[in-house]
Amino acid sequence: MAVNKLLDVNQSLFLIIDIQEAFRPHIPDLETIIQRTQIMVQAAKILGLLIVVTEQYPKGLGRTVEPLQQSLGESRYYEKTAFSVMNELGCQDAIRRAGRKQIIIAGIEAHVCVLQTALQLLQEDFQVFIAADAVGSRRKVDNDLALERLRQAGAVTTTVEAAIMEMTVSSRHPSFKEISKTIK
Repeated sequence: MAVNKLLDVNQSLFLIIDIQEAFRPHIPDLETIIQRTQIMVQAAKILGLLIVVTEQYPKGLGRTVEPLQQSLGESRYYEKTAFSVMNELGCQDAIRRAGRKQIIIAGIEAHVCVLQTALQLLQEDFQVFIAADAVGSRRKVDNDLALERLRQAGAVTTTVEAAIMEMTVSSRHPSFKEISKTIK
């Protein structure tokens, strides 16, 4: 069976990893990461994508940042202590139950939780798309090397806008006008 190289709205899931309050003072461009993630959340809701949100040890690191919580609304949050989402049964089950083979990832930190999750998803034959403008690490070198390592492992690096446009396919998509307002 041929692997679809393009994102397919019917095969995609949006995974948000650990964009939490404790990271605010430490992640350069966190406000941009939050903003890009919010845009993807809006588009995901319009397109009917399942959204899975994780929080690394929220008792110590705080909850998901408030602006993102507002965008997410009534989404379910999965607590975790493992770095890889796939090493937590609740998270793992949510992803597997969705029956989607394409996982779009935003989150922090790129070289720890995002990297380990993406590598495990790739090992399990998921297609992984990293929204590079919606991931980050404390240090630029960690972020850059994580993205390079993920590309070498078979993940696709993209941007939020590119992913959204790929899933809408055409300006004739019934939700294109609404979607295009989210990315402006």
